[in-house]
Amino acid sequence: MTSPVIEKLVEIRGIESSYVDAGGKPAYVSDDSKSKLLATMGYSVDSEEKLEQELSGQIANNWMQPLNPVQVNRTGESLVIAVRLPIELVNDDYSLKITLENGEELSSKFVPSEGELINVAHIDDVEFQEYIVDVPHELPMGYHNISLVADDDDLIATMRFIIAPKSCYKQQPIVDGQKFWGLSVQLYCLRSEHNWGVGDFTDLTYLIQQSGRQGAQFVGLNPIHALYPANHYNCSPYGPSSRRWLNFIYIDVTKLDGYEHADVQCIVNSEEFQGALQHARNVDYVDYEAVIRLKLEVLKKIFEVQYDKYLSKNTKLNKAFKAFIEEGGESLDMLATYDAIQESLYADGKEGWGWPVFPAGLNEYHKPDVAKFKKANAKNVKFYMFLQWQAALQLEAAQQAAEDAGMCIGIYRDLAVGVSEGSAEIWGNRELYVTGASVGAPPDRLGPLGQNWGLPPMDPEELYQQAYQPIIDLFSSNMQSCGALRIDHVMALLRLWWVPQHEDAKAGGYIYYPVDDLLGILALESHRHQSLVIGEDLGTVPDEIRAKLSDNGVHSYRVFFFEQAKDGGFYSPSHYPEQSMATLTTHDMPTLIGYWHCLDLELGKELGLYPSQEILNELYDSRHDQKQQILDTLHGHLSVPQGMPRYVDQVGMHKELNHGMQYHMAKGSSALLSLQLEDWLEMDKPVNIPGTSSEYPNWKRKLTRNVEQIFTDPVLNSLALGLTEARRKASEG
Repeated sequence: MTSPVIEKLVEIRGIESSYVDAGGKPAYVSDDSKSKLLATMGYSVDSEEKLEQELSGQIANNWMQPLNPVQVNRTGESLVIAVRLPIELVNDDYSLKITLENGEELSSKFVPSEGELINVAHIDDVEFQEYIVDVPHELPMGYHNISLVADDDDLIATMRFIIAPKSCYKQQPIVDGQKFWGLSVQLYCLRSEHNWGVGDFTDLTYLIQQSGRQGAQFVGLNPIHALYPANHYNCSPYGPSSRRWLNFIYIDVTKLDGYEHADVQCIVNSEEFQGALQHARNVDYVDYEAVIRLKLEVLKKIFEVQYDKYLSKNTKLNKAFKAFIEEGGESLDMLATYDAIQESLYADGKEGWGWPVFPAGLNEYHKPDVAKFKKANAKNVKFYMFLQWQAALQLEAAQQAAEDAGMCIGIYRDLAVGVSEGSAEIWGNRELYVTGASVGAPPDRLGPLGQNWGLPPMDPEELYQQAYQPIIDLFSSNMQSCGALRIDHVMALLRLWWVPQHEDAKAGGYIYYPVDDLLGILALESHRHQSLVIGEDLGTVPDEIRAKLSDNGVHSYRVFFFEQAKDGGFYSPSHYPEQSMATLTTHDMPTLIGYWHCLDLELGKELGLYPSQEILNELYDSRHDQKQQILDTLHGHLSVPQGMPRYVDQVGMHKELNHGMQYHMAKGSSALLSLQLEDWLEMDKPVNIPGTSSEYPNWKRKLTRNVEQIFTDPVLNSLALGLTEARRKASEG
């Protein structure tokens, strides 16, 4: 039995005691796991006396805050706030002064005791009372501030007051029932005749223009978050350094002002550089070390050229750069400083994979030694800001190309669920992250032992105390230069599976987050940026979050291979929710050829992912049954030629079956259909194999053809036009 104090803290801190697992069965979080989760939050679980003091202190701190740090309301709701004061002050006169986001000021007077008393507490022999007070104004959508002011004009407390729309933004054609398709791609995978061994924003622009001509309305990207310029080993887009900023590797260096300068061309045209460039272009897997070295060498020289010509003078370009820096604020300064420190450490031969191994004086952004480093290395810090500026400009140009091509959405971006342990994001806001835990998933059919992703979670209480600013910044920055945002593991808005350090994933537990507030902020930012929202709701998903996502206008994520009924049959895409994005496969799954020919199972066996041959045999048998069910579905809906054999043993994955599956999806009811370029090119190797790291070259595999070749292929052009026509017919019902 756990102590009453622990149980109280479990309740206060949102630790879930039981949940429904992926198989629909009840599951329970052990007492030991609850204690360890509290320990990761900083509680003294080994001492009952200290724990009681911590609980009492937390309750007292809450009562001593006259106003909550933040409150989120939806448009049309009655506006009230909670006010907490000592009993001797509740009969005094006060003012609520509201400063709207546009600077307008509103004011109203009130006496707390004339409101509704909802709670009473005694803290250090002082009685505190909590009242509900009306806010007698109709406020516009946005981020406002409320000040509680005493009758003598003394400021007592302030709070952020957020007014959000009822649901997320949708483009008008989607509201009107039109159904669209688009391509999804890992941007680094793109080959082209000009890039430097990794897909770049110019390749993206070309892909947008060409697919747009064939009727595609969007191009979906993997996360393009900032990684580590000085550390090429960390290449997973889902374990970034900062989710607010971009990966400089996607900059097309040849498009920058200064590239044609003689000093730059001297570097680029050297025999050594050209040899390394040809290697980077020709290898089948991205050589991140080579690409980063090539790009940084030239980018640094271009920066010198621009610095001498523009950025050290009172020029229009420098004014634009300064405006970018000012808008980026502390977050941009933090990332640029982190990157400069990491580069310096590696240059000195020191360990520098992340802030946990930085020298003590440099392991946290706000320390004095960091300020000294920044001052001593100001130009190099500015260089890393320059990289972010150029990346943002090129991404913006790609989205403009989508708008010029008449795309309804254009780019849709992907927001990762977290950042890696040694990231700049944690380095700059240590209080927000619980570094003694990691985000993951409980056991399910994709991961029988559970999953541990190595991503420290945000502390929901600290997020609340910071008035949700980190999440506002996160949503806002990721809705820049795009028409849609996919939120990876969208269940994180409701709850996250925390795994304490050094524990198995299955020994973790769910921690709840303020889902209604977070969805409100998501809706507000969605409208501000006119960005549709897609929530990746796969895995162990409670009905509660699916209903909330639907009510808030978030598109569900429907993967064909997972849409299977209890009898084994596959649901027709015509039964998918209209408010959803459908797809055949994802970056964590095999390609169509890989799936059909069980290449993923063969690869899993080679990599030792299956505990026994018996389990592997069961997977083969299950796959055989699934493929037969798929073939039955395709024939039943006339999605493949009737002359195609009806028994799976007689059918390999070929163009007719591949295209038939895509047309089958295109006839469905989902507003959006996303298709993988890998399946257009009939590729067999996966992008990523969950549960592996160095065993397989995850996040490195390139496409087999240049983007220029894809749209000169009459077969693929015919497929694209057929998909556009199928979507048009689906729109008409």
